[in-house]
Amino acid sequence: MRNIGMTVAYDGTAYCGFQSQPELDTIQGRIEKAIAMLTEEHVVITASGRTDAGVHAQGQVFNFITTSAIPIERWALAMNSRLPRDIVIKDAWEAPMDFHARYSAKRKTYRYSILSERIPDLFQRHYEFHHPGRLQLEPMRAALKHLEGEHDFTSFASPKSTKQIHVRTIYQAWMEYEPSQSGEPGRGRYHLFVTGNGFLYNMVRIIAGTLLVVGRGKILPEAIPGILAACDRGTAGPTAMSHGLMLWSIDYGGEERL
Repeated sequence: MRNIGMTVAYDGTAYCGFQSQPELDTIQGRIEKAIAMLTEEHVVITASGRTDAGVHAQGQVFNFITTSAIPIERWALAMNSRLPRDIVIKDAWEAPMDFHARYSAKRKTYRYSILSERIPDLFQRHYEFHHPGRLQLEPMRAALKHLEGEHDFTSFASPKSTKQIHVRTIYQAWMEYEPSQSGEPGRGRYHLFVTGNGFLYNMVRIIAGTLLVVGRGKILPEAIPGILAACDRGTAGPTAMSHGLMLWSIDYGGEERL
């Protein structure tokens, strides 16, 4: 028996999310089908987490148990020849038998991208949220600092969340900014990055939606602690659209490889 770990990148535009669902086209379904074509085994992969329909990933991680003797250096190439072009295996490795892509994860990082221009970018429309108005960068950065640390994130979780405990730790939250080629203030690309020990359902998208309200000057950065303390979804901003979100990376502290 072998425990194989893999890193996969995917464009989630055409799929009904990561997790397998009956009669629906999903990332997990495509990956499991490719493994079956290679090994004639019908395995169920375990991923670091689910992503919704339209959400993308640069560094999703999954593992599965197999009896296949395929050399580890051949797995990525063999899988990619059996996967659609919008799903790519970036890396494969032999993992310890107790490695679990979800429970072994130490940190996860997500990115949410916003384009603040009058006209959308046709070629990036699947990977960033288009906001035609101007945004204030420094208030958004100030708001993010209030989210760092251990908090109850009930205000930033979907009412559909099935988790009993909403306390999570955000290790780092920051904004990277690409100024507009026009030079106009308040225009350009805003990339929100959030690293934490775990995330609730829609948590990053609600953080992004709240930052958009801050960036428009409708909420002050100093209001964020009160929103957290309220533990009320209605106090935070809207849930941002799914296509601007990307699962950026998973950190296992080096424990994922033999």
